[in-house]
Amino acid sequence: MDKRLRECSDKLRKLVSDVQGAPYPGNLEDELYEIWYEHIQRTAVECFEFLDANFPREQEDISKTINKMF
Repeated sequence: MDKRLRECSDKLRKLVSDVQGAPYPGNLEDELYEIWYEHIQRTAVECFEFLDANFPREQEDISKTINKMF
């Protein structure tokens, strides 16, 4: 697997894992929820930055890029 695709996969797995671990927000001012929310936001931004840098949206046919990886 291409290094970029592997890194993307790892980042997305981390993001999904972090989302699955979300505390139930009984009160949106709960400290545990705030900590989790800040953490998940950093992880999401990291994922989007990676995707933007390695798989630009303006590319007409993303499948060509993906096919080159294999």
